[in-house]
Amino acid sequence: MTDMLTYPDIVNFAVPFFIAAILIELLWIAIKGRGGRYETRDAVTSLIMGAGSVASGIILGFIAWGFFMLLWRITPLDLGTSVLTVLLCFVLDDLRYYWVHRFGHRIRWVWASHVNHHSSQHYNLTTALRQTWTGTFTFMMIVRAPLILLGFHPAMVLFVGGINLIYQFWIHTEAIGKMPRWFEAVMNTPSHHRVHHGRNPRYLDSNYAGVFIIWDKMFGTFVPEQEDDKVDYGLVTNIGTFNPLRVAFHEWVSVFKDMGQPGLTLKQRIGYALNPPGWRHDDPTRGSDSLKAEYVRRNPEVAGTPGFENYKP
Repeated sequence: MTDMLTYPDIVNFAVPFFIAAILIELLWIAIKGRGGRYETRDAVTSLIMGAGSVASGIILGFIAWGFFMLLWRITPLDLGTSVLTVLLCFVLDDLRYYWVHRFGHRIRWVWASHVNHHSSQHYNLTTALRQTWTGTFTFMMIVRAPLILLGFHPAMVLFVGGINLIYQFWIHTEAIGKMPRWFEAVMNTPSHHRVHHGRNPRYLDSNYAGVFIIWDKMFGTFVPEQEDDKVDYGLVTNIGTFNPLRVAFHEWVSVFKDMGQPGLTLKQRIGYALNPPGWRHDDPTRGSDSLKAEYVRRNPEVAGTPGFENYKP
């Protein structure tokens, strides 16, 4: 078993591609007059959030790395570095990403970090760069622990995670419609991920996939994009600011404010951190499920359609 294993920092290598792709998308929209929309302040905020995410990774990355190396030293397993091992690690890490992403929408403590990625009311390639500054504090690094304990080296796990992030960059666009049917069936695509960024009741809490959309189909969270329900991007309640500090920290402030309300029991205080976004101690049914149910009550004709299969008028 070796501690000394390195892989290239593939995300940094991809930065020139990110910049080129953003410029191409911007030019395409300008020429064609369709395929999305850019707003200067919004795009700049996304770029600042991306830069801040890189900076926070540099400053705080030692915490996750130290935790992973501790696990590596105690596991008796070492699967090596073969191509097959890297491919298997990539697939299993994508399954890990699905669950971390799902937790990020169903556990408010994790949502407080992830919400900034959904805060733009536009959907273009700069939105992909609107990343968290506070991921370390969600403790979701724990979800990677099984991979390392199974014998995948921490450097390999982080390497395939970088590939995963690079893949997800190109799906943040309206310039691409539907891909070939076989590709849409297996892979995450712009169409699938547009749904994930929608604030429409139909689209809430769906399509968590990173690379393989099959996870959503396996676990019952897949909703296809509907031509008669155009995606409305942003948050259920938009924050209305381009201030990067507010984008990064507004939900953390709200979490601690809610937890600090006078007269709450310990269980209620913890509930504001661990229950889904929207939950309140005086109205425990609030959240995305209640929004979907209310929408079906007001529009009974949508009952049983994608996104509303489990709701009755």
